[in-house]
Amino acid sequence: MLKLAVMVSGGGTNLQAILDAIADGSITNAKVVQVISNSTKAYALERAKKAGIPTACITRKQYPEPDAFNQALLQMLLESEADLVVLAGCLVVIPQCVVDAFPNRIINIHPALIPSFCGTGCYGLKVHEMALARGVRVTGATVHFVDGGTDTGPILLQKTVEVQQGDTPEVLQRRVMEQAEWIILPQAIQMIANGRVQVQDGRVLYT
Repeated sequence: MLKLAVMVSGGGTNLQAILDAIADGSITNAKVVQVISNSTKAYALERAKKAGIPTACITRKQYPEPDAFNQALLQMLLESEADLVVLAGCLVVIPQCVVDAFPNRIINIHPALIPSFCGTGCYGLKVHEMALARGVRVTGATVHFVDGGTDTGPILLQKTVEVQQGDTPEVLQRRVMEQAEWIILPQAIQMIANGRVQVQDGRVLYT
């Protein structure tokens, strides 16, 4: 049974997609053992509590020194005994000590088709604003493993979404979530939980 620690910062819609997929059997051999947020106001924590999942909150205000925060986060993840860390709308930059402790065991969902509209500062609504400003006809979402860079790890899954005339960033954001993010994040977890993925030479191989 693959044990998941899910990290969130906001509403937790991707967390809910994971919980729903576990409940309906779309994800097998996996369970969420802890939900961690960097915001005490994140509604994702309420979603977790309703599902009976232990929650924790860790903020940089609690740890003024960056290294103290990094070590506290690492300790929290280690204590959860998670096999896989899932960044599901998490705005925390994952410190190198955590990456080193969980090699190829951290995945992230990004609301664009990497390598487009990704990297430092590209998150949330800004990604969709950038896509619309560039005039792309197709966008989407990417699930990738996390390495020491920002959105640079091996790509696991991608799904395209059509950009429609008259889209606002908010409308496009919702469509990307519904048509891509909520689909491929559970799919990625299902693949990992059932031994269908390995990383070799910086690339994902399907088995």
